[in-house]
Amino acid sequence: MAKDPVLVVFQLTGGNDYLNTIVPRNNPLYRDYRKLVVIPEGQEVPIDDDYGFHPEMAPLKPFWDEGNMALIHGIGYDNSPRSHFRSMDIWHTCEPDKVGTEGWVGRSIKAVDPGKENVLTGVNFGQGLPRAMALPGVPVASVSDIENYGVLTGITGEEQRARALDRFARIYSPAIGRGPVMDYLGQTGLDALKGADVLKTAPEKYTSSVEYAATPIAQKLRGIAMVHLANLGTRFFYTQHASFDTHASQMPGHQQLWKDCSAAISDFFADLREHDAADNVIMIMFSEFGRRVRDNGSGTDHGAGGVAFVIGDSVKGGHYSEYPSMALEDLQEGDLAPNYDFRGFYSSLLEQHMGLDPTEIVGGTFEQLDFIQK
Repeated sequence: MAKDPVLVVFQLTGGNDYLNTIVPRNNPLYRDYRKLVVIPEGQEVPIDDDYGFHPEMAPLKPFWDEGNMALIHGIGYDNSPRSHFRSMDIWHTCEPDKVGTEGWVGRSIKAVDPGKENVLTGVNFGQGLPRAMALPGVPVASVSDIENYGVLTGITGEEQRARALDRFARIYSPAIGRGPVMDYLGQTGLDALKGADVLKTAPEKYTSSVEYAATPIAQKLRGIAMVHLANLGTRFFYTQHASFDTHASQMPGHQQLWKDCSAAISDFFADLREHDAADNVIMIMFSEFGRRVRDNGSGTDHGAGGVAFVIGDSVKGGHYSEYPSMALEDLQEGDLAPNYDFRGFYSSLLEQHMGLDPTEIVGGTFEQLDFIQK
């Protein structure tokens, strides 16, 4: 019987430095622009004649070699505001021209499970709920520690549960107003709480020979593996790691970020493959924007065009779209110019992997890329 497709969304929060992640190692402009925040020549992990990974991304090289990793170059959107909050909102809601309230993953969950038959169709690993998953009426379980998840299930009676939701509302109301928060929680909060009872069974069913690191991102991906392997019907997972906002001391900071992320991803897929549970899973990684072409001394400031990753057994590996020109006359306000709309990236995944019509989810029709094996 065919397995249902599963999507894992991994957010590199803060604005990952594209140039030092996928190093244009044979482009002399790279070392002309970058004086201090630069990967020393020969230290990158070569992936072909022109490009190399950051040195700490070596654990991800096997995915590339196996043809199971796609790189989406120059991803972004026009007129990047270079603001974390606004840019992440745009990525989360697919609304570059206005402030959106409905998340693209939330819309996708609704399309997969319109009757809310499974309150665990979407699961977030991390604090709070990413706006990408927020949609009134769509339950999403948000897990910070799966080993201790389910504590709210001890709240009995509507009055006690209402008080618990009211406390959540007070936490979030300064940001978007108390009314919308209560509306959202009233419709979705109790459904999400129901999911806790089911989710807490996942660790009890889990065994693995893979030893994940004790880092936060490794433990989040271990939690995702637990839920996936428990066959609870989850189709969308979300998690994030921070902070890629490397304005200062970027070289040691970026190094540690990719060391932790790369090891965790390698272990995650090893875990799934050990259990014959990797073939229907695709992981994507994105960041809200890239960073400036020129460094600022010890770091880099907010940029525009970036890179996204697609990893999985059903991925057609390779380069997609184009690495933006680094020629001075082609830069936009000192940044790499985006040349591929992120909504086309989402559309490719939703239609070719998840089997959904992406038009309503992303708000239009955008160029798709052919990085999924048919």
